[in-house]
Amino acid sequence: MVYLNAYKGHILIEDGVEINNLTVINGTGGVTIERDVLIGPNVQIISYTHRFNNSSLPIKEQGIDKKPVIIEQGCWIGAGAIILAGVTIGEHSVIGAGAVVNKNIPPFSVAVGVPAKFIKNRKEISHV
Repeated sequence: MVYLNAYKGHILIEDGVEINNLTVINGTGGVTIERDVLIGPNVQIISYTHRFNNSSLPIKEQGIDKKPVIIEQGCWIGAGAIILAGVTIGEHSVIGAGAVVNKNIPPFSVAVGVPAKFIKNRKEISHV
């Protein structure tokens, strides 16, 4: 089962995308997943954030900021990764299992950790 919610936004999933079980995609701010992307189980893609600047108001009364998420072609998003609002993951990148992506990832990157950090360029990996 995959949960898709495009409330007042959109979700665009191109051809050849594989989405594993228990993934959540929230398209409130817009989500685009380009062709041939692999998404592991339990991934969360969230395209909005709650405002919380005014400490005299409950957070739920301060509104949200919508920010699109773009996952470019040929990426692999590992199990349990979380992709936060406003992020673009460059084409053919790998996001490690459990990573929290809060900044853009360049094309052909391998990024892991919390928060996700670039660790290598896939073009520099030797082919065995």
